[in-house]
Amino acid sequence: MEERQEFIVQEDRVRLDKFLSKRALPLSRSQIQSLIKQGKVTINGLPSKSSHGVVAGDKVNVLIPEPQPLKVLPEDIPLDILYEDEDLLIINKPPGMVVHPAAGHYSGTLVNSLLFHCRHLSTINGPLRPGIVHRLDKDTSGTLMVAKTDEAHLDLAGQIKERSVKRKYLTLVEGRLEMDDGTIEAPLGRHILKRKRMAVRHQGGRFALTHYRVLERFKGATLLEITLATGRTHQIRVHLAYIGHPVVGDKTYGRKGLRQTSLINRQALHAQLLGFIHPSRKEYMQFTAPLPHDMGQLLHNIRLLFDKSDRP
Repeated sequence: MEERQEFIVQEDRVRLDKFLSKRALPLSRSQIQSLIKQGKVTINGLPSKSSHGVVAGDKVNVLIPEPQPLKVLPEDIPLDILYEDEDLLIINKPPGMVVHPAAGHYSGTLVNSLLFHCRHLSTINGPLRPGIVHRLDKDTSGTLMVAKTDEAHLDLAGQIKERSVKRKYLTLVEGRLEMDDGTIEAPLGRHILKRKRMAVRHQGGRFALTHYRVLERFKGATLLEITLATGRTHQIRVHLAYIGHPVVGDKTYGRKGLRQTSLINRQALHAQLLGFIHPSRKEYMQFTAPLPHDMGQLLHNIRLLFDKSDRP
């Protein structure tokens, strides 16, 4: 059944779609524009266009269709399983794979594959993210934990919250870092204008801490080992860009130069190591994922292209 919502305009001369995007509607701006095209939005009882300017006193009515439940289907997609028991799995996620369904990605995700492979997954995060305790960006590869039971999920999520899970990454960044190791402490939050991006936000940002260690230096790049103390969205990529050394191949936070290299078509970031206490056995477990082919080839090519200056 459709839901009707009515708004009385208080401001003058604002586009209809912009006016509605600022209201508390469960719709994106593109969905609002689609409803306007379908005649589901009226101004003073008459249908209009997205670009129409509403004025103070106008009465805007919106018919919101009943949301259709999403069903995530199992798909026979191969999994690189590093470990599995009755409580959990450790997956080596390939680059290019989305972890869970979201707008624009309802198939081909890790969750689709997990549903085919597993009879049971934790339900803590709902039907779109069964078993998912934490996530990696689509183009980041490497170790990822998956919970089969709610009990295991709560335990593992608690360890992440307490910052006791050991997480190490390998990444190649632009430029040469002179210090052999260092710490980046800068709060992170949504970018003020570009809402799909994260940014350093000294006001309103959440505490974020990243440690790095130089593994190898080149003329135009540096290979780093990253240890996460916190796990904010895009933390490594934003922090490294913040200090002037964005991840090679990062199309969102990088800059001209190696970002546009043809040597790799994604950000050069790999979740190499994951360590935690097993939720049932209470024993420390640690897993490593081998460097994927594209990053291995990238390092090989970088060594050929640039004169390696020294090793830490």
